[in-house]
Amino acid sequence: MVIKSLVICASAAIAACTPTPPPTPIIRKEWRTLTTSQKADYIDAVKCILAKPALTPEGSPPVGHGIISRYDNLVYTHIQQTMSVHYVGHFLPWHRFFTATYEKMLRDECGYSGAQPYWDWTLDAADITASPVFDPVTGFGGNGPWVPDDPTSWMPPVPGRSGGGCVVDGPFAGINDLVHLGPGESLAYNPQCLKRDLAPSFAGRYLGMNQTQLTLGQSDFGWFNAVVEGFPSFDASGVHGGGHFGVGGSLGQMGDLHCSPADPIFHLHHANLDRLWWSWQALDPAARLTDISGPSIIMDPTSPNVTLSWPLSVGVNAAGVTVGDVMKIDACGTGGSMCYTYDSLYTLL
Repeated sequence: MVIKSLVICASAAIAACTPTPPPTPIIRKEWRTLTTSQKADYIDAVKCILAKPALTPEGSPPVGHGIISRYDNLVYTHIQQTMSVHYVGHFLPWHRFFTATYEKMLRDECGYSGAQPYWDWTLDAADITASPVFDPVTGFGGNGPWVPDDPTSWMPPVPGRSGGGCVVDGPFAGINDLVHLGPGESLAYNPQCLKRDLAPSFAGRYLGMNQTQLTLGQSDFGWFNAVVEGFPSFDASGVHGGGHFGVGGSLGQMGDLHCSPADPIFHLHHANLDRLWWSWQALDPAARLTDISGPSIIMDPTSPNVTLSWPLSVGVNAAGVTVGDVMKIDACGTGGSMCYTYDSLYTLL
């Protein structure tokens, strides 16, 4: 009977007898390495998410809220959590989870078969305006026309800003209701175009290999995280602010702390920030896959330190996880919730 059972197991019923192998991590690639067809597939998936109706948001948003599209669910989540997921120890874990959630939405809800691309800004730091991510045909379109500084803004103008108006080319040009939320923390329905305000000199200061190497060379997570985010000033912005203000300047959505995900470039920027963190982890995985610290309340060093059990939420977009669940990006269910990797990593020079 044992032999018969083995024969059956080795033939028609083999699928039921063989352990299911773990899924293979999808591979995130740099935007310029994608084929023209792959770039088009990704942008089509972004358009799909922008067009899909929103899920019912958590809580009871105000009457007249602007949560119209599936994409708005993500922007809303970022607006609601802005003051709790920046300048804290879980800044990088939360944004890793946020970007992976977006990637899963594109794949599960819009039929995208690839992985989330990243933008390696070190390759474009000399002049971001020439970057392939801003190509009008195979990228996300470029700058907006010049708009004078807003004298009522509480923020000083971003040095070297060059635009501020609606993007004039690319797949998102001419859409006057692409963005529905913001500026700032406003949830009111406010149909807007996508605006960019490229600041090449500012980007060049913070997105070059020198700043990336400075960040990568930090000895523990607390210092690494601090150098990534810098401080809330233009004198110590870090690679995080370098990407946001380099693209969004003063008047573009990418430069808006709350509603920055309204620009699809956000996800390519944060994928590269995540790649930088994964590169740092890979330098000493035995220690760094569990290395987490930092305040749990924005810029409050007296608040309790974030730990591996700290909860992360992206609202209705995905079930919540913990910091420990996202520390290893290629876990694929074997002790974590992430299942992707990168085609290449930064190394210390």
